[in-house]
Amino acid sequence: MCDACQTDNKDGSGSGTKTVPVDKAVGMILPHDITEIRPGEFKGRAFKKGHIIREEDVEHLKRLGKENLFILEIKDDEMHENDAAYAIATALAGKGVKLAGEPNEGKINLVAERDGLLSVNREALLEFNMPGEVMCATIHNNSVVKKGQLVAGTRAIPLVVKKSIVEQAVRIAESAKGVLSVKEIRKPRAGIVITGNEVYHGKIKDAFEPVIRKKIQGVDGEIMGVHFAPDNVKIIEDRIRELIDAGADLIITSGGMSVDPDDVTRFAIRNLGVSEMHYGSPVLPGSMFLVAYLDIVRSQEVKKISEENPLEPSNPRILEPFIIPILGIPACGMYADITVFDLVLPRILAGEKIGRKELAELGHGGLCLKCKECRYPVCPFGK
Repeated sequence: MCDACQTDNKDGSGSGTKTVPVDKAVGMILPHDITEIRPGEFKGRAFKKGHIIREEDVEHLKRLGKENLFILEIKDDEMHENDAAYAIATALAGKGVKLAGEPNEGKINLVAERDGLLSVNREALLEFNMPGEVMCATIHNNSVVKKGQLVAGTRAIPLVVKKSIVEQAVRIAESAKGVLSVKEIRKPRAGIVITGNEVYHGKIKDAFEPVIRKKIQGVDGEIMGVHFAPDNVKIIEDRIRELIDAGADLIITSGGMSVDPDDVTRFAIRNLGVSEMHYGSPVLPGSMFLVAYLDIVRSQEVKKISEENPLEPSNPRILEPFIIPILGIPACGMYADITVFDLVLPRILAGEKIGRKELAELGHGGLCLKCKECRYPVCPFGK
């Protein structure tokens, strides 16, 4: 019935295999695929690696010319590739990441458990991949992902892996509390202040608002208000405070970020009493970008059940600290589809603190190539 047969990749000489007569192989595990060829009819896999030999398989194997088989033999200090893959994948998966099914041929994928921002601990990933017998490949750090999206693939490379290697890899991943995690991106309540005498006095039409509005809507945010202000420090400061008083938890300013004497937006932001302010980023477009943080005390409602009447809630108000990010977008935000703002916004909304170091790190990959057809985020920008 079979004119030819062969095994894929394995020659039986490697660690973890032994030769067994096919009649004695029932219940044992194949360490490799067995291919069957019937000229003009069929060529493909007859038995898959990892298959457990059954009584009914014996005659089929003999028809393939198999009198002896290489059978997997796992020693006490070794692990089967699937067991190893499951162990390392479980350790790699942090909050918001889960395993996509069971391991297959030593491989398993990791997917996002929710919408959010993917965080990859690159130092831990490098250490994890150093031994060489296990591996993990991920998509880029700080990628915005959707629930169910593939974020990484991991596998045990040999068929049989030393337990010590797997245990080392698991320790590395667990010490990082998961090499991969997906952080939730909060829905902002954004206040927008658009500055500039030329826009304020109606000499030119504003082009910032539709761009910013679209980007905020893209993260399911709400626009609390849009204010226009001339190049006047006090007025800009007042407009920002009005938006904060209205409940904005994110302030976006546009214009007034260059070195022109009339560009005073950053000075108004500084006058708010911000606890931290960083002007300038190594990203093109977006080198005159600004990020600042304003610490305020905001009144919050706390609902609790009244002891006298548990059916009637009372709503006392408490004061609690609150940090409002302020992002200043330079003029490039009007005409460039993607800028540093797009790199920073998801991270801010995921709860990251973007300071001087985080901005400086954007220099690697921070040059937009201005492709004729923008395919961001599937491109090198920000990677």
